[in-house]
Amino acid sequence: MRPRLHTVVHLCAAALAAGSLGTTLYHGVEDRSTALAFGTLVAVGELTRRGGRGIREPAPLAAAGALAYALLGEVAGRPAQHGAAQVVTVVLAASLLGSVPHVGRGDGPALDPVTRRVLTVGFVAVCFHPLHARGAFDGLDGPGHALLLLVLLTLTALCDAVLAAALAHSRTGWPFPPLLRDELRAVPGIGAAVVATGAVMALGAAVVGLWALPVFSVPLLLAQLSHRRYTAVRATYRQTIASLARATEIAGYTPHGHSRRVAALSQGVGRDLGLTEPELTVLEYAALMHDIGQLSLVDPVPEGATAGLPPAEQRRIALLGGAVVRQTGVDPRVAGIVERQADPHAEQPPAARIVRVVNAYDEKCREGGPGGPLTALEELRLEAAGEYAPEVVEALARVLSRDTEGTREQVDRSW
Repeated sequence: MRPRLHTVVHLCAAALAAGSLGTTLYHGVEDRSTALAFGTLVAVGELTRRGGRGIREPAPLAAAGALAYALLGEVAGRPAQHGAAQVVTVVLAASLLGSVPHVGRGDGPALDPVTRRVLTVGFVAVCFHPLHARGAFDGLDGPGHALLLLVLLTLTALCDAVLAAALAHSRTGWPFPPLLRDELRAVPGIGAAVVATGAVMALGAAVVGLWALPVFSVPLLLAQLSHRRYTAVRATYRQTIASLARATEIAGYTPHGHSRRVAALSQGVGRDLGLTEPELTVLEYAALMHDIGQLSLVDPVPEGATAGLPPAEQRRIALLGGAVVRQTGVDPRVAGIVERQADPHAEQPPAARIVRVVNAYDEKCREGGPGGPLTALEELRLEAAGEYAPEVVEALARVLSRDTEGTREQVDRSW
């Protein structure tokens, strides 16, 4: 059996780390005060790490400090003596040390981010230090040297985005192009702040010494704090929508957990079909609120199963649900998806097709007894030509048959 891509990448990172550690132990640590200062910066950055939904770089200060150490050619006007192997060793040791408190709380770093950190830092250090040691950059003036650092860091950020998308694709089986688009879309945000801070730290330390590290860390820490607040606002917004969606369950119109199951499975189907992260967010909100129109019914539908109702009744409930969603101030695209979930699938947008198929699957599972999932999927396939989009049904089958670590982690993070 051929090894999966993420296993190969982990082995490459482990080999690079082992080789760097052996080389550093054999030759000894050069510029120990500089290594200690940057190691402390990376460790502090890991201590301030904050993970969560939608956070691509949980430890931006650690990432910026690692990149700055990899591009450090001078310290206060004197040449730096460390090499690429020492850079990888110090960054890895500091990252692991800063993660100890998180491990004690049961929130240790995942293997993929550590692997990416080792490979990206090793890449930029190998690109910079051998050429710098040979004097290849001696003829560059101040602006030229700064431009060189920015080019190297930008190239490293792009490589890291490709690596992150490839690891996610290997673990989950989701299409690579939308994963790569999501990673590249995040680069101009916190990725740009990390790249700029890493370059400024390396240039500042070359002129004024190690005191540049705490000075240039402050703007990135403030940006990290602002990003956390923005993420907290988005999380509160999502929780409000989820609470509103539970109104149908509390009122007895739909079974407990129905909207949550439909939302989680819809996201998996959406990823399989190549939807981007913003589209997945809209899809999730629409899936959570897809049954809210049932609150207008005088007599509840048995078990909330709307898939078996006449098309006219399904359309009426969908239009009422869209009207309710519009009154909540949610993104108008969510209301449009809720309104069109009962339309013929050929006329529906992709998100409405997904919600309709997943909703019908969850309802049919409850009716099918012990063999509910298989029976429900078979019924959807038989009805796909008429009522349901065939490509969505097949994507649902792929998601249901895929039992990977990444899929389980995605559902766990979402709920």
